[in-house]
Amino acid sequence: MTQPLVYLDHAATTPMLPVAVEALTRHLGGVGNASSLHASGRGARRVVEESRETIAGVIGARPGDVVFTSGGTESDNLALKGIFWARRAEDPRRTRILSTAIEHHAVLDPLHWLAGSDGAEVELLPVSSEGVLDLDSLRESIERDPASVALVSVMWANNEVGSLQPVDEVVALAAEHGIPVHTDAVQALGQVPVDFADCGVDALTFTGHKVGGPYGVGALVVRRDLAVSALVHGGGQERDIRSGTLDVPAIASLAAAVEESVKNQHDHAVRVAALRDDLVRRVIEVVPDAHLHGAPAGPGRLPGNAHIGFPGCEGDSLLMLLDARGIECSTGSACSAGVPQPSHVLLAMGCDDDQARHSLRFSLGHTTTPGDVDALVEAIGPVVERARAARSR
Repeated sequence: MTQPLVYLDHAATTPMLPVAVEALTRHLGGVGNASSLHASGRGARRVVEESRETIAGVIGARPGDVVFTSGGTESDNLALKGIFWARRAEDPRRTRILSTAIEHHAVLDPLHWLAGSDGAEVELLPVSSEGVLDLDSLRESIERDPASVALVSVMWANNEVGSLQPVDEVVALAAEHGIPVHTDAVQALGQVPVDFADCGVDALTFTGHKVGGPYGVGALVVRRDLAVSALVHGGGQERDIRSGTLDVPAIASLAAAVEESVKNQHDHAVRVAALRDDLVRRVIEVVPDAHLHGAPAGPGRLPGNAHIGFPGCEGDSLLMLLDARGIECSTGSACSAGVPQPSHVLLAMGCDDDQARHSLRFSLGHTTTPGDVDALVEAIGPVVERARAARSR
C-alpha cells in the first residue's frame, strides 16, 4: 500500500489492547489443564477463576454467573437453544420465542433452526424507522399467551445502525409473567454502561474481540438459578453446560480487556462520539444527499457508529473503492460480508431494497484518530462520484 491504513471497522473487530496482549503472552508459555488436580492444573484453575471474578466484578455479576465460551456466536446459541430446551422440558406449552427482526445472524440463524428443526414458534417483532423495538408489539405478543413464551431475546445495541434497544422495558414486560430475557450485548460492552444485575436480564452475551481482547473467547453471563441445557457434552466444565478444556491464556486476556474497556468506557465514549459526529457532519457536507441511518447521535446510539446511506451507489462498490485508498469500513455485519443481499436490518426499518444496499458502516474505536476522519472526508467525494458513474453505465 502507498498510503497509511485507515481502519474504521471496529464493530467487526477492534485491535487488541496492550493489557490484553500482555496477559495473553504471559500465560502462553504456561502448562496445566484447569481441570487437572495437580499443581499445574491448580495454577491454571486459579488463573481462570481470578479472571472470572474480574469479569463478574466489572459487569455487575456473580462469578458463578460467568460461563466461558468460544465467543458471541456460541454464547448466543447456548442461550437460545439451552434456555428454550430447558424451559420447554419444564412445561411443554412453552414453545414460543420472541425476538426482533434486526438481530445479528448469531441469534436469527439459531432461531430459524429451532423453528425448522425443533418445533419452536419464533416471532420476530417489528422495529421503528430508527431501528428500535416496538414495545407495544412485544407487550401484545406476550399478553396474547404468556404461558407459551419460553424466552425473549433482544440485542442491547444493533451491530449495523448502532441503535440501542429498550432493554429495561423489555425486562419489565417479561418479568410480569416470569419469562427469562436474553440480550446479545456484543456491541454494547465497553461502549455504553452495561450492568448485569441492574438491567435485570437473565442471560447476556459478549465476546473478546469486540472489547480489545483476543478472538475465539467470550462468555455467556447467565443466572445460576436459570436452567440451561448443554449444547456440547463432555467433561462437564462450566456448570456442565459448556464442556471443553478451557483456554487459560485467552481467558486471562479476555478478563484484562473487559476490565480495561469497562474502566475507560465513559472517556472512550466521549472521545469517539466527538470523532463520529465530526465524521457524519463533514461527510454530509461533501455528499449533501448522504444521510444517517438509525437513532440520532446521542444517548440512543452507540458512540462510535456512523451508518450512512449514499443514494445512487452500491455499498459494495463504495467499500472496495475506499479499500483501494487504504480506508477500511463495512457494508454491515462482517458475518454477512460478501453476500450480495440487502441488509435485513435496513429492510426491517422500512428501507426498500435499493436503500438497503447503498449504505456503509463506519465504526470508530480506541485507535481511531482525527486524521482517520480527515482521510475519509478527503476520499468520500471522489469515491461516491465514481461509484455513481459506474452504476449509471
